[in-house]
This record gives sequence, structure tokens and C-alpha cells, in this order.
Amino acid sequence: MKSVPARGRGGSRRAQLQGRDPVHTRHGHGTGMGVRMKGRTLAVAGAGLGVGVLAAAAMAGGFCARRPYDWAGKVALVTGGSRGLGLVLARELVCRGARVAICARDRVELASARAELAARGDEEAFAVVCDLTDANSVRSMIRTVEQRLGPIDALFNNAGVIAVGPADVMGPEDYERALRTHFWAPLYTTMAVLPGMRERGGGRIVNISSIGGKVAVPHMAPYCASKFALAGVGEALAEEFRRYGVYITTVFPGLMQTGSPVNALFKGRHRAEYTWFALSSSVPGLVMSPEKAARRVLRAAERGRAQLVVGLPAKLAAAAHGLMPETWVSIMAGLNRVLPGPGGIEEPVRGRESETAVSTSFLTRAVYRAAERNNQFAASRPPFAGASPS
Repeated sequence: MKSVPARGRGGSRRAQLQGRDPVHTRHGHGTGMGVRMKGRTLAVAGAGLGVGVLAAAAMAGGFCARRPYDWAGKVALVTGGSRGLGLVLARELVCRGARVAICARDRVELASARAELAARGDEEAFAVVCDLTDANSVRSMIRTVEQRLGPIDALFNNAGVIAVGPADVMGPEDYERALRTHFWAPLYTTMAVLPGMRERGGGRIVNISSIGGKVAVPHMAPYCASKFALAGVGEALAEEFRRYGVYITTVFPGLMQTGSPVNALFKGRHRAEYTWFALSSSVPGLVMSPEKAARRVLRAAERGRAQLVVGLPAKLAAAAHGLMPETWVSIMAGLNRVLPGPGGIEEPVRGRESETAVSTSFLTRAVYRAAERNNQFAASRPPFAGASPS
């Protein structure tokens, strides 16, 4: 006959063997559950403490600038301010009463831009030729601006160079060029003005990155890599220098109607590359007015915001990438299949040297009108002249 374990005050044999309290075991309140409940309680308490610490740190650091920022009389330096978004920013700053300095490599572009700013009301508008990829040249330029206008209150790191082509034709020199322009140049200018801003207890620094600095896109690998680098250093410095009243804003604009495709650099099947790039820069709803973008950038700088994503398409892309990174990569991989394939030239040429019947048709009329309006056709330098306005 099969024996049955005795039950009674001693509880079940299994509970005794496991070293548990038999009464608690029968009611589902064993030691294991108690440990789990305590663990959950500690986790909740720890999470609450963490949220409290983060909230206190945020309050101490300040979410945004507490005092209104008035541009009137402020000295603002815009790198790459001779054309494109840089010139539009300079125009908006002049309208707000700022004393504006612009720098770029091309004397012809600078002279044209400086004359326009003076005609808009800033007779002191100052233009300086500078190779932003050279640290000594940057320090000399900063000294020249401050001797002419006074200490720099606001720095806009806008200079950039767009390079388009498949990764197959992009060599180390393309990545080096992009990093010199989008990472090292802004770092040189930032480190040159930070000590003075810190000593005076205030300042604004705006880094113009790109939606390509949040979301990588095919056929722009060096550009995206360098814009990601700029976003990283901008956020890191914003965290450290806010305590001194220096607010650093990193901006991630989407496509803007600045006319920049005509001066972008293209490799591989450059005519096909320029055609798709110019067409995508002409789609209503996909591209944004640079004037509207500039006003949003200035408002973000006034408030001391750490980041600004400009344009609904850019915001949607950033959100989709953050929520579904694997899906986003699959979508971009599909897009890459319809872009121009490998082959073509290995030396970059400008967009205006890569035109086709389609890229100069009525479909891209808005690009060329914007190029005329934003000083894109005044360039006199060859493709390899380094940092240039976006």
C-alpha cells in the first residue's frame, strides 16, 4: 500500500525539506515571494530616488535660460555666414539689432554678403576671411573680430560642406574633410570664445548640425558621421558650461530651401546623384523655408535650449528612428536600392558642374531661385577649399 506523508502541526514533508514555514507555504506566502516583494519595493524606492535626484539636478542646472535674451547690441559671429543658412541667420540677427561678424573662405562671397548686411542696417557688419579648419587661423580671426566689435556674445557654428555619393567611392580623405569642417572647426571656434563667455558669466553658442546628425541616410556617410560628432560634443559641453551662464544649442535641421545643392560636392555617378539630391530639395512639404528655420534657431538660442529639431519631416524621422531603429535601417536600405549605383568619378565636383536636363528643369526651379537669393553663385574657389557655408 502506498504511504501518505503525515500532515499536522509539522506541515507537509516537502515544506519541511525545503526549509520553509509550512503555514506560509500553504497560503502562498513563502520566503521566495517575500524576497520578491521586498525586491520590488526596493526597486520602486530606488527608481523614485533616481527620479528625484534627476529632477533636483535639472532644477539646479536650469531647464532653459531664466532671463529673456535680447540680441540688440550683442556681438554675434556666424561662421559660413557668406551664403546659405549662415547668411539667412546673419540677416535675422541684423533685424534684431545685433552687431554681426561673418567669416568664410571666399572673399567674393564675403564682400557680397557684407554689402547686403550693411544695406539692411548694420553698417558695422564685419567680414573676415578664415580657414576654419586651421586652429591658428581661427584664433587670429576671433581676435580680429573682438578688436573690431568687442567680446563675442553669440557664436553660430554654421560652416559646412555637403558631400554626396555611395560609400564605395568615399575614401578616408572624405571622412577627414568632413570631420575637419563639422567637428574640428566648430570645436576650435568654441574653445576660442568659451573662456571669455565664462568669465563674463554668459553667452550663446549654436551648433548647426543636421537631421543627418541624428539619423543616418545612405550616400552621405562622411557627412552624417561628422554631424553626429558635432551633436555629441555640443551636448557634452552644454552639460558642463550651463552652470556658468553659457548656453549651447545643437540644431538638427531637415532639408531647407537655401539653394545649397548647387555648391554641394558629388562623387560616383555625379550627375545622377545631383539630380536626385536637387529633386528631393524641391519637394513642397519636405523642404523648409530657411527664414522660418533661422527664426526658430534664434528663439531656441534665446531660451537656451540644448537641442532643436527643425521641420516636421525631420521630427518624424528622428522619432521613427528612436522608436524603431531596426525598421528605419531597413527602410533606408530599401531607399539605397533606388539611388545611383556604384561607378563614376572618384574626385568630387560641385552640383552646378553636374547638371542634367532634369536637374535644371521646372522641377528644380525653387532650388535655383533660392541659390540666387542666398548668394550661392558668388563662389570663386575650387571644390577642395575646405570649410564652406551650408
